Amino acid sequence: MATTTYQVQGMTCGHCANSVSSEVGAIPGVSDVQVDLASGQVTVTSSSPLDTDTVRAAVDEAGYDLVGA
Repeated sequence: MATTTYQVQGMTCGHCANSVSSEVGAIPGVSDVQVDLASGQVTVTSSSPLDTDTVRAAVDEAGYDLVGA
C-alpha cells in the first residue's frame, strides 16, 4: 500500500471535497481518499504509488488545481 498527500487549491465546501474524492477515487488501484477542506490536503491510499500526472488529471476533471504532492 502507498499513501500520498496532495495539495489541492480551490476546494471550499463539501461538494468540492466530494467531486475531488470521486474523481481521484476512480483511478485504478485507489482504495481510499480523505479530503481535508481546511488545509486543502487530499490523502490518497492506493495499492501502488500513483503517477502524479494521473492524479493531476483527475483533480483537473473535478475542476480544481493540484499544486503540490
